[in-house]
Amino acid sequence: MAKKASEHVRYFSNPSGPVIGTVERRVIEKDGLYFKDIDGSGEVSAVNDWRLPEKERAKAYAAVLTSHEKIGQLFTSDWRMGPKYPSRQLAAAGHIPEGDETNLVDEAPVEGAENIFGALRLPGTSELIKKNFSRHLILRENPAPADLADYLNQLQYLAEDCEHFVPVQVMSNSRNENGEAVFGMNDASGVFASYPGTLGIAAAVKGTGDIGIIDTFADIVRRQWNACGLKKGYMYMADVVTDPRWQRTFGTFGEDPALISEIMEHLIPGIQGSKEGVTPEGVAMTVKHFPGGGARENGFDPHYAAGQWNVYATPGSLQQYHVPTFEAAVKYHASSIMPYYSKPAAEKSAGQEDYEKEPLELRPYGFAYNKIFIDEMLRSQMGFDGYINSDSGITRNMAWGVEMLDIAERVGFAVTQSGVDLISGAFDDEAAHEAYDRAVNDYYTTHPVPEGFAKEDLVLTEESLNRAVSRTLAEMFRMGMFENPYADPKKAEETIADKKDWEEAAKVHRQSVVLLKDSGVLPLKTGSRIYAGAFGKTREDGDARTKELKALLGDVELVEDPSQAEIALLFLYPGSGSYFHATPGYLELDICEDKVVCNVDEEGRPVEETHRETTLCGAGRLSLIAETVHKNGGKVVVNVNFPLAWMVGNAEPWADVLTAGFDTFPEAVLDILFGRFEPVGRLSITLPKDDSVLAVNRDGVCISPNDVPGFDKDQYMPDSMKDENGKAYAYRDQAGNYYEYGFGLTRKY
Repeated sequence: MAKKASEHVRYFSNPSGPVIGTVERRVIEKDGLYFKDIDGSGEVSAVNDWRLPEKERAKAYAAVLTSHEKIGQLFTSDWRMGPKYPSRQLAAAGHIPEGDETNLVDEAPVEGAENIFGALRLPGTSELIKKNFSRHLILRENPAPADLADYLNQLQYLAEDCEHFVPVQVMSNSRNENGEAVFGMNDASGVFASYPGTLGIAAAVKGTGDIGIIDTFADIVRRQWNACGLKKGYMYMADVVTDPRWQRTFGTFGEDPALISEIMEHLIPGIQGSKEGVTPEGVAMTVKHFPGGGARENGFDPHYAAGQWNVYATPGSLQQYHVPTFEAAVKYHASSIMPYYSKPAAEKSAGQEDYEKEPLELRPYGFAYNKIFIDEMLRSQMGFDGYINSDSGITRNMAWGVEMLDIAERVGFAVTQSGVDLISGAFDDEAAHEAYDRAVNDYYTTHPVPEGFAKEDLVLTEESLNRAVSRTLAEMFRMGMFENPYADPKKAEETIADKKDWEEAAKVHRQSVVLLKDSGVLPLKTGSRIYAGAFGKTREDGDARTKELKALLGDVELVEDPSQAEIALLFLYPGSGSYFHATPGYLELDICEDKVVCNVDEEGRPVEETHRETTLCGAGRLSLIAETVHKNGGKVVVNVNFPLAWMVGNAEPWADVLTAGFDTFPEAVLDILFGRFEPVGRLSITLPKDDSVLAVNRDGVCISPNDVPGFDKDQYMPDSMKDENGKAYAYRDQAGNYYEYGFGLTRKY
């Protein structure tokens, strides 16, 4: 019988213990205390006894669950809501949701759809939870708070209806930052209190020197997610940006390992609820992407083949720049850590050391398959005690280094050999059953073991299966999800609507704005004649943003002809490349239109063939607008949005004022420009001077090393490129300022 779980939850209060919440699961009363019958035994067993440590309960439960139930818990992947919130990706493939009686979940199977991680063949929601025993799902939709709580409650009710109860752990990418919705990165924004992008949060912290910004941010994230029953976040990125052409730059906190580490020191305990690990009032975090995804080979992303390598061209760069930012995840017991897709390139790398300063073997396996990095360095040397959650697609399209293995062997190799506990991107239950059976049947008497591998590393053993499931169960036991996984939809609405949280976020938007240049123009005056225009990667985007910008301008006189303007106010939103697909050449960072650039070959090396790139539609008009305004004695004010480290040589020279935003609300930028808020932000990334500092030679080697942050690149640049100050890499403006990490002007209004 289908019923809306939110309307039927019963609660039992323990005087010195957790509240028990259930729809119809049996509750045991003993010695004046209440216990949920989790394992179906009808007794206060080790599994059911909330007084016992979470690891003891998890180990006991792993011994009770069947192999089928445990295999169902090895995987997580995208899941869909009911008809009110249809999946954009599945809708594009023709899927029509079929709601249950509550209309909260989708019971229609999915056939023939595909995403970047592979083909999708999915059952209805009830079948997934009850028959497949899947317990880890990724949410990409953006529902209202009460609807989210109702949906998550419904999943828990379905899980309660099984012989053995295991809650459903629904996870999501971050939801508390503004920005373009990109599948697999920031799927949702605007419902929860919205801060600027993480680069902007870092810019605000760097500028104010106030790490309390992170404490407040973490508290808001924790309270809002927890109120909705969303208890797991694929967040945040501890990666250090060392190649500016990396598409994922905008999800990071920039390029400074010291600042990122300080942010993580506050962010992890703040979101999880304590310095000792996640609490029932906290949200479990998956910190990513170990051992740092920033060391991209010329910016190529590992979602496609050209980006499958992490290159450490500089001796010691791994431990100097990339690994330290993950120390807080170990110290404060982050619930899980996600390894990156890519694999280390020994042939292209200089000597690196492990965490104990011993020479490190760079074996060419994707990091989720790389025992040296995961089981030895992260666990044994650094002391990580949470679980390992792979990135999405490692058994399918991004199986870098293990392409010669079949899917069953990839599952076994990841779980048994390197110690992965949760595999993301596909529900590969059938392959896992095959890997489990191969441990005891005669498969490898009739099939050769792939060269270079051992049978015992390719199968899924009972020991490795129990280890993996015990770790993910322990997380949910620690969070109290077995006792009460339900959320109150009304409380969810009230919590998200708290104006104080939105006001805090709005303040950080203003604090994130970086004033790069001001030729004595600011603050702008009300009543001015202003020509306002916004430009995006497409004309449609620019037109929509122009309409938004004009609507935000109050006491000014808007003019449509630049020749009549005292001020040209231009907001630029460049865009480059596609996250999941390789561009014909390197990711373009120039603010340009129809620029001729070189192609690259299959090895990522430049070739003679060319193509054209546009990062800003209408870029050619900008200098003409500026010339017209300047001719009549007017001034040009430019704001550039920086999800990437754009080269600003086509904008700064003709701008009288230049500001930087990071998916910052335009009204926050206007507050700076009109003197309603003093600029305090500082750059969290270095802006490259021009194409010369990113030039790649015929062998595919960049003139500025891919594994070193922008603020340190000058020490590796040729002397012939350096100016009188010994600088070559960062952009230098007409006033002589370098747009490098930490730069920003201050104005007292």
